[in-house]
Amino acid sequence: MNSAKTVFLVDDDQDDRFFIRQAIEEAGASIEIIEAENGLDFLALIHSDNSIPAALILLDMNMPKMNGLETIAAIRSDPSIATIPVVMVSTSFDPTLIESAYQAGVDKFITKPSSFEGFADLSQQLITCFLS
Repeated sequence: MNSAKTVFLVDDDQDDRFFIRQAIEEAGASIEIIEAENGLDFLALIHSDNSIPAALILLDMNMPKMNGLETIAAIRSDPSIATIPVVMVSTSFDPTLIESAYQAGVDKFITKPSSFEGFADLSQQLITCFLS
């Protein structure tokens, strides 16, 4: 049986997905990461295999097709996935946008790091708060 926790990483920026994946893997936690480029792809993925018990959803704010706010609204209105913790990551510092994310139902809002050390710190926070 696989005891790894599953994290869905939803971000249209391939480099950000790479850095987040690397940081989590280097933290040594037993975590499986499933990537999606936008909210629509994520919703299709999570509904295509209901046997995947997601431990956390990492969600970018600004994405094509379905942005982070639209995606969190869809997650929170779907009883099959509504209880999964969601952390929104964004390059935005806009307090109005951050407030909108919390009102939509995110569990935590984190500004995207600009260095690998920042991504390492982010992964440690996620593991401590949501994955241990």
